[in-house]
Amino acid sequence: MTDYQPISCALYSQYEIAILHHTPLRVRWRDLDGVTYLETLTPEDLETREGEEFLVARNAQGQCRRLRLDRMITIPITGEGPVG
Repeated sequence: MTDYQPISCALYSQYEIAILHHTPLRVRWRDLDGVTYLETLTPEDLETREGEEFLVARNAQGQCRRLRLDRMITIPITGEGPVG
């Protein structure tokens, strides 16, 4: 059994659009230990495994990130670059 909490269909659709347009996202997420991270990522795909949904993305250094959707907070990027 998983503690995954499904996200809204509207938010899922926003991730799909960001993937289609290669739109960078400023993302804050928590890992399994509760540590919080903040990074600008380029979304590449969405996947489902064992009842959990994930965003697959790359950071500016080309490192792959696979983030569980219910542990993410996406922060809009305005202007030419990331906020913050």
